[in-house]
Amino acid sequence: MDLKATLQNDAIVLPDDFFYKVQQYKEHLHKWNKIHNLTGAKDNNTLNGFIYDAIFPLSFLPPVTTLMDIGTGAGFPGMILAFGLPNTQVTLVEPLTKRASFLQFIKAALKLENVTVVKKRVQELPPQRFDLITSRAVTDTQLLLELSKNFRDENSLLLFYKGEKVFDEIDKASLKDIHYKVIETNNRHYLLLGETL
Repeated sequence: MDLKATLQNDAIVLPDDFFYKVQQYKEHLHKWNKIHNLTGAKDNNTLNGFIYDAIFPLSFLPPVTTLMDIGTGAGFPGMILAFGLPNTQVTLVEPLTKRASFLQFIKAALKLENVTVVKKRVQELPPQRFDLITSRAVTDTQLLLELSKNFRDENSLLLFYKGEKVFDEIDKASLKDIHYKVIETNNRHYLLLGETL
């Protein structure tokens, strides 16, 4: 995948330094991955797919001031969204030490003033409100609604990166007062939820 061309084709507006940061991130991730096995994305093409997957929602999300990503892992989607949203304060919640250390390293190496890395489980955090809460490949929709309840209000949005089983999860989740949309692409279903949708 030609990441730059694909994103330009989708007319996704990105900061001038986005691709520089992505390149630096990829180089560091390849090095760390050999030792720490942070992600299954071992080759450049797979990594580009993960990055595209993470940043595509900028094509439909409204502007947000604060964002929390639950279970960021090696950086998907939270770190990539932080590259694309330099004016948004992004909190990356990752309990595993090696992954949190990598995220902290990227924050320092790229001088990311809009990023905070929290090495905890989301259940251990004090309540705080965010405009947008994201999560990819962490757990099912119902549990994500539970995990996020102390961090949102009626104006917050939730964006969960899902696969084809998203519709089964929606059927099982108790979505009272929460509206939702599913945005489908070739490989991903984005579940956008919020009381004001």
